[in-house]
Amino acid sequence: MDTKRLILFIALSFSILFFWQKYMEQRYPQPKVTASATASAASASATTTSNTTTNTTPESNVAKGQRITVVTDLFRAEIDANGGDLRHVELLKVGATDDPSKPFVLLQDEGEHVYIAQTGLLGEGMPTHKSVFTAAQSNYTLAEGQNEVVVRLEAPGPNGVKIAKIYTFKRDKYLVDVKYQIVNAGTAPLTTSAYYRLVRDGKVENPGMFGTHTFTGPAVYTEEAKFQKVDFDKIRKGEAKYIPWAKDGWIAMIQHYFVSAWIFTPETGGDACTPNACQIEMKALPDNLFSVGAIVQLPSIAAGQTFEKSVPIFIGPQESKRLDTVAQGFDLVKDYGMFTIFSKPLFAVLQFIHGLVGNWGWSIIIVTILLKAAFYPLASASYRSMAKMRLLAPRMEELKKRHGEDRVKFQQSVMEMYKTEKVNPLGGCLPMLVQIPVFIGFYWMLLAAVELRQAPWEFWIHDLSVKDPLYILPLIMAVSMYVQTTLSPPPPDPMQAKMMKFMPLIFSVFFFFFPAGLVLYWVVNNILSIIQQYVITKQIENAAQKAKNS
Repeated sequence: MDTKRLILFIALSFSILFFWQKYMEQRYPQPKVTASATASAASASATTTSNTTTNTTPESNVAKGQRITVVTDLFRAEIDANGGDLRHVELLKVGATDDPSKPFVLLQDEGEHVYIAQTGLLGEGMPTHKSVFTAAQSNYTLAEGQNEVVVRLEAPGPNGVKIAKIYTFKRDKYLVDVKYQIVNAGTAPLTTSAYYRLVRDGKVENPGMFGTHTFTGPAVYTEEAKFQKVDFDKIRKGEAKYIPWAKDGWIAMIQHYFVSAWIFTPETGGDACTPNACQIEMKALPDNLFSVGAIVQLPSIAAGQTFEKSVPIFIGPQESKRLDTVAQGFDLVKDYGMFTIFSKPLFAVLQFIHGLVGNWGWSIIIVTILLKAAFYPLASASYRSMAKMRLLAPRMEELKKRHGEDRVKFQQSVMEMYKTEKVNPLGGCLPMLVQIPVFIGFYWMLLAAVELRQAPWEFWIHDLSVKDPLYILPLIMAVSMYVQTTLSPPPPDPMQAKMMKFMPLIFSVFFFFFPAGLVLYWVVNNILSIIQQYVITKQIENAAQKAKNS
């Protein structure tokens, strides 16, 4: 007969298999393509990768020129005069991974990591990301009381055409407006296209464990196909597939905790994309670089006319409260894994409570208490079943001695005893099995939530998103699990009895490497379970003693 601890061990084994399955899904993604989507894509002649397009952008060139520095309340950004590209972005309110006192660098073109945002215009004589722009000054700062700072870059075009690339950085916004202003001072109409792309190296992170893997790479959101992730390897091999534009959408580069994205939706102040005007472009570049973006066909600009095109870019952390306001489906860049159905509502509740208490650790404790209260009726029935089985332990030992090595007769006698006493031997397993998805949902929530990154609790816990530095919480959890084994009915099989003794030690080893926030949740859950189980066990034992005495 399986015990509660054995069931937990098996359940965790299955969770590891789930994690591995998720890793394989992300490593080799298979975008879903419906028949209608395929037909639409074929009509737009854009179902293949950008390697086959005739209107491709120039190859990447990260040559350095004069830098224009922009400092706001959220950013310290550098725009290079070569191409007017965003080459370096520091997130001033987000600590670096190795040193929280320093800002996190998201975009950069120095060192071994390359990650930049480029734009340009296509056509004879039009400025690309290789052209030289000029600016009125080299330093811009968002002053106190200002809501935005505007950086205007200018470059000449053909036949007297004047072109300006205008960046607008706004206070408390990770969304930066990028506008092209084209003045056709010539005598003939002007036809051109604009491209917007993100160039990044193919390095990926694996912050999880037991096969967990947060996605790193390009993602596309279109009205028809919704959210689609594209693996770097697929792009390198020319096998990347995705459903192109149907109406609005966005193109992003995702990594653990952070995202950058060109947003093609009117809601953000930009312009929508349509199949006839926009084309998704993904391709592999030399030096393990990858480009993901879009080519936008601009309308013909008559002589003497001025045309403006705005496409915002989001550059920042995956904070839920900000993602929800950027564009439809943009919250999907926050990778909760295959347990999103649990992780997302759990985080919503956690975030609400954090707004009341102001500490993520205490918020986790309160959510754990609420979950325990929600599962209270189910757990009570389980603990009553376990308490009754505990009372039957002496009789079970008698049956074991009576039948000796005849395990078939022993099991038949045990099941008959359970039937007579109206005890369900599986009744103690249900609450644990119910909690396993919640447990895994909590894990993915903590793995994906940048809000908990470098968030302290109390005492020695300075970052709830990483393991306990002193391993105190895992040790407390091991002790709590041992206490629970003393309250559980002893298994009749000696091998299972030995496993129960070693189970707390085995699980403490697992939890040594889990995020401190997750272990905090499990410790509090165990303590509450011990209290509830102890009270119910004593009630059943006292009732049995009274019945015996009477």
